[in-house]
Amino acid sequence: MMIEPSDDRRTPITPQLALRVAILGGVAFALFAIIFFRLWYLQVLSGDQFLAQATVNRVREVSIQAPRGRIVDRSGKVIVRNRLSVVVELDPAKLPEEERRLAGEWAVDVNKRLARPKGKRGDAIPIPPIPNDELRERYERLGRVLDLSTGEVHRRVIRSLVLVPYSAVRLKTDVSTSVLSYISERPEQFPGVNIERTYLRDYPSGSIGAQMLGTVGEISPEEIKQSRFRGVPAGTIIGKGGLERVYDRYLRGVDGKQRVQVDASGRPVPNPALRRDEPVAGQRLRLSLDLDLQRATQLALGFIGGGKPGAAAAMDPRDGSLLAMASHPTFDPALLAKPITQQRYDALVGRDREGPGPLFNRAISGQYPVASTFKPIAALAGLDRGVITPGTVVNDTGCVEIGLIERCNAKEEAYGNVDLTRALQVSSNVYFYRLGTSSFLAGGLVIQRYARKLGFDRLTGVDLPGEDGGTIPDREWRLRINEQERECRKDKGISLGASGVAAGAAGCGISDLREYDLGDNASLAVGQGDMQATPLQLAVAYSAIANRGRVVVPHLGLEIERANGELVQRIERDPARRVKIDEAQRQAVANGLRLAASEAGGTSADVFADWPHDQFPVHGKTGTAVRGLKEDQSWYVAYVPHPTRPIVVVATVEEGGFGAATAAPIACRMLAKFYAVNAACARGEDSTR
Repeated sequence: MMIEPSDDRRTPITPQLALRVAILGGVAFALFAIIFFRLWYLQVLSGDQFLAQATVNRVREVSIQAPRGRIVDRSGKVIVRNRLSVVVELDPAKLPEEERRLAGEWAVDVNKRLARPKGKRGDAIPIPPIPNDELRERYERLGRVLDLSTGEVHRRVIRSLVLVPYSAVRLKTDVSTSVLSYISERPEQFPGVNIERTYLRDYPSGSIGAQMLGTVGEISPEEIKQSRFRGVPAGTIIGKGGLERVYDRYLRGVDGKQRVQVDASGRPVPNPALRRDEPVAGQRLRLSLDLDLQRATQLALGFIGGGKPGAAAAMDPRDGSLLAMASHPTFDPALLAKPITQQRYDALVGRDREGPGPLFNRAISGQYPVASTFKPIAALAGLDRGVITPGTVVNDTGCVEIGLIERCNAKEEAYGNVDLTRALQVSSNVYFYRLGTSSFLAGGLVIQRYARKLGFDRLTGVDLPGEDGGTIPDREWRLRINEQERECRKDKGISLGASGVAAGAAGCGISDLREYDLGDNASLAVGQGDMQATPLQLAVAYSAIANRGRVVVPHLGLEIERANGELVQRIERDPARRVKIDEAQRQAVANGLRLAASEAGGTSADVFADWPHDQFPVHGKTGTAVRGLKEDQSWYVAYVPHPTRPIVVVATVEEGGFGAATAAPIACRMLAKFYAVNAACARGEDSTR
């Protein structure tokens, strides 16, 4: 049988097609080879490397608190140090999974609420209830020992699990030895409870310098966003106020790191092989403060002031070094060195009383009319512009009529013909009322411009937060507050037509809508009316009188040192400004201040009756500020131009009465301590304002 050839014959593969197939096959083989070798490289050659990286991904870092640097006075006496404190913590790995789940759900709800616009967030998300009876019993046992409610223990656990789920839950700081022993002896009753140690700020001198020193605490979410705390992790202890805040970057140190291995759920897994970086302590801050003078100042302010609010400061007029600064009432800063309840904090800051609480530093933030202590500044302003001369005489009859208002000396006492020096010695209001009116007629800003040159109506630049610049009133200031009053009245629907004191009381209380006038300037010349200044501003101005026109920048920080006292760096200050003061004019004012403290008829002469004026000549001025319905505020400012140890002191007591009765004896005690003088510093009888 013969097979016939098929009609469906295929075209043979051409050499060109075969070449193309071979090339495509080669490319495919090369691609598969690359993939194969890449997988082999990742799994075999780099397996150990990626295993190590995976291990790192399971490691978390827990901060180890660094001890903050000490704060010492000018001679090295310790003002703030650290002490080790016992902390009771709860291991999150020993908590039931249900508690961790509740913490996660609570965090989700809180974040949803915070994502809503302000004003539409509704009530705060409550802490979820304790999930089971067994956990409740554990919290109850802990609460009884730590003096915490069961709910408070649960709240702290939930919040800690949300913020740092792998870190120990801090339940109580600074527990007593008896509590420590009780927990340590009964581990079966307190599963997962650990005892750790931390550093707390310690204050050997108690409340001495409390407002200056400030407080410390855990950095807040708002502070983390600030540029000055860039790179500072959550949980870090930072300075919250005062010097602790200003010099925080030096005092803080560098926290250490404890690496903790966690599982997929974020629970800690023991691994002793993980590295630990030890913390580096902060540097030491040396202050210009004289601790002994600071203590004497606070004692005098509290005792002679009768417990009333007040402030005092002492400064070296040559360079602005603050030797003492006190504010009353004060507080024990150790109370804020560890966590406290909101109720206790509110009581401490004085939210349950009228006026600022103990945390308020009246020396730099208290705004007051300074009364007759402002007269030397007004005198220098008048002398500078030729409104008066040292020999200008005014017939002081006890009262003078300005506009339609009669203004008088205290008790309407008449001093007869007085020149500038005599006017300062006896504190003649009539003389300075006339100076105020003459200055107004000479252009209106004679006193204002000069006062601002000497540091009023501006910040002094002291290295403390919270300073206030005060107010020196003038036409522009009056126009500005009038506009604020009008805007406020428009918003509240109050009539804009009326002006004057009664209208001001019926309005928003910002202004009575009248113009700045002759009477306002007369009040300014005697430190009354709308003028406001801080005690520290007065110290700066009197320093300029003492040092012939140098307006210094007050400061507390001197040096940054290592723990052993070795100098790291000196703290640089802005240079003093120079105000030109004619020496003859300055001497006329200085003579009046000297006579006021040392000669019969001087407003504080009886306070310094047994003072060695030949050795330490006191140049001082009393002030008695009228403050509406409140009792008068007592003031005294003085300087001693000693060739090697000059000093300026200022003291004030709210509702303290006449300057000679309260503030002057406080200043006298300060000077007596500084110069080691045994003086009586009796209360004065002078009743001038």
